[in-house]
Amino acid sequence: MKVNGDVLKYGDNIDTDVIIPARYLNTSVPEELAKHCMEDLDVDFLKKLKTGDIVVGGRNFGCGSSREHAPICIKAAGVSCVIAKSFARIFYRNSINIGFPILECEEAVNDASTGDKLEVDFIEGIIKNVTLNKEYKAQPFPDFMLKIMKNEGLTNCVKKGLF
Repeated sequence: MKVNGDVLKYGDNIDTDVIIPARYLNTSVPEELAKHCMEDLDVDFLKKLKTGDIVVGGRNFGCGSSREHAPICIKAAGVSCVIAKSFARIFYRNSINIGFPILECEEAVNDASTGDKLEVDFIEGIIKNVTLNKEYKAQPFPDFMLKIMKNEGLTNCVKKGLF
């Protein structure tokens, strides 16, 4: 399981209220949520984003409320994964549950800049910054998490009788 894309980099403590502002939580339709992804943090986020791009964040990415809407919104907007120094635990679990890949790798975050090209191998846990020609090692996903990712979420795995 691999992705590649350009970096959109943000700082520490990116909370769920800026990922998807509460005023848009009157729907759970992913495509509707995606229209407002990150707009309170970066009004041009959706203009900058190309399908497959990678969001890079600092510490405590996804902090705040436990709403599942935040990773749904990012995934539906077309982001292929998020790499951060650390994630709020509930955001981490919600992301895995919907089959949205996220990785923690402080060194990769420190070196990355907006516009850098990254290649990410989730099976090996390798992040390559093609722009800088540098490679980083993140914790690879265990098999059960890879299964969730490949099947687009935990619910699909259960429906298919995989767990």
